[in-house]
Amino acid sequence: MLNSLYIRNFRCLKEFQTNSVKQINLIAGKNNTGKSSILEAVAIYACKGKMNDVISLLDNRGEYSVNQTVADYTETNVNSLSRLFSGKAVEYHRDSAIQTGAINDFVSLRFVKYIYNAQNQASEKILLDNENDSNAKTGFEISYKDTFLIQLNMPVNRFENLIVPEKYQIVGASDIHGEMNGKLFDNITLTEKESHVIEALRIIEPRMERIAFITDKSSQTRNAVMKLSGMRDVSPLRSMGDGVNRILTIILAMVNVENGYLLIDEFENGLHYSVQEQLWKIIFRTAKTLNVQVFATTHSNDCIRSFGNILNSGDYDSTIGKLIRLDKKNDIVFDTDFNAEELHTANVQNIEIR
Repeated sequence: MLNSLYIRNFRCLKEFQTNSVKQINLIAGKNNTGKSSILEAVAIYACKGKMNDVISLLDNRGEYSVNQTVADYTETNVNSLSRLFSGKAVEYHRDSAIQTGAINDFVSLRFVKYIYNAQNQASEKILLDNENDSNAKTGFEISYKDTFLIQLNMPVNRFENLIVPEKYQIVGASDIHGEMNGKLFDNITLTEKESHVIEALRIIEPRMERIAFITDKSSQTRNAVMKLSGMRDVSPLRSMGDGVNRILTIILAMVNVENGYLLIDEFENGLHYSVQEQLWKIIFRTAKTLNVQVFATTHSNDCIRSFGNILNSGDYDSTIGKLIRLDKKNDIVFDTDFNAEELHTANVQNIEIR
């Protein structure tokens, strides 16, 4: 679990540091202050730079595009990966590296130049910052205690580093009927974690007894169905609307990351303000039970108010969470923290802190 957060050279976060993060962190701020980038940065730390996961982050933003007809993938790989870096710059020195994680424990990603070892063509030598060689090729270096070189002249998702990643799940701003939901439910079927899912769904439909995922014969997609008390037949969960399906996506992600990280972009999307406090209550309780660290973003005063109400409810140690507001000045992003007492004051006096 992270106890601080340090991000450097990543997207709009040229350098960002907060000396303390809690188990449950709600991040607010205006557009383009780096809220979603913080979630991605935590994901890169959690996966320890695993290339399939990095490519997935790019793909989710429509930033990964590789021409499959070319023999050498270097140019298209570099163009895609460069979007992760502040200013989208392609530079080959250590100071240009992305660093993300805790202040003294972070993953580093950077472009490098390398040549094949003259004695062993199966190994490579990474050039130092001041070295040049006309035969050098472009690679991508991932460092976390050990260092791995990814060759960029071929599809990068073929490569896996040897660092064991931590568990994490990202719930995107528009994720409601995620394709992953069926797989995530399979992971916890017939375990006590199913009860967390049903409890969360009862926020909107108190009659919820069970859910299951079945395959649609025409589309071959797996969709959730529900059994309600007093009803003989099952019906599609999607018929309940966006709210219950958003809750399903969030809670399935959470129960699949025990001892890991849950990352939620725009928490309030699809959720009426009246159910957000109940969902926060379940998230607080489940985070404590499963040892999950939560980072969520919001634009909503209702979300902040409901978060503050649970933090101040007396049911939990009030130091378990905090609000982090991001502000940007002269391209520098900085944070202002609000603890439980300050959130209570803001709620009572209706102070704008988004």
